[in-house]
Amino acid sequence: MRAPLPGMKKATAIIHAAPALGAAFVQYTAEFEAGGSLGPASTQRFVYVLSGKLKVLGKTLGPDEYAYLPVGEEPVVAVRAARASVIEKPRESLCGSPASAPFIGNGNSIVPQPLMGDPWAEVRTLIPATDLNFDFAVNTMTFQPGGSLPMVEVHVMEHGLQMLSGGGIYRLGDHWYSVSAGDFIWMGPYCPQWFGAIGKTPAKYLIYKDWNRHPL
Repeated sequence: MRAPLPGMKKATAIIHAAPALGAAFVQYTAEFEAGGSLGPASTQRFVYVLSGKLKVLGKTLGPDEYAYLPVGEEPVVAVRAARASVIEKPRESLCGSPASAPFIGNGNSIVPQPLMGDPWAEVRTLIPATDLNFDFAVNTMTFQPGGSLPMVEVHVMEHGLQMLSGGGIYRLGDHWYSVSAGDFIWMGPYCPQWFGAIGKTPAKYLIYKDWNRHPL
């Protein structure tokens, strides 16, 4: 279901994950008419363009481009009809460290890294994973047909996962699900998880996790 969030203009949201579900963050797909915009946010915000054009930090961003905003008060305005994946999370300061400066990036310009040495599964890191100022990470994962995660993962981090293209099979606990572009998965802490790509084209997804903070 679609519902606009406070402050949105000529835009609406499909909320995928939120504290009401048990998540410690919010992730939604924002759909903009031309000239539409997001409302301000008191938390940090990450915006990943899915389609169309958005103006953020004075730059026009297209598909696979993104912006990190330490406090979501920077305007996010649609140059034309657009869709974006938006993540919002209260920041956990580390020993009083200040938030990082806002920045924009292009996922296509990031050199992919093979996952644990496997060239059939590639990772692009959108937020600097080694910078302790960031308390969450966002990556894209691309799997060639037949590529998969090397193991069933179980860990304390939660995930928000949005399928961008292609498809495959996702194991969650003891259940197996067919997934394709447009699907969203929230994975709570310690949920056993595994993915394998099927079909004739690569599978790609955007994935969030909490990061760089002690579980306590």
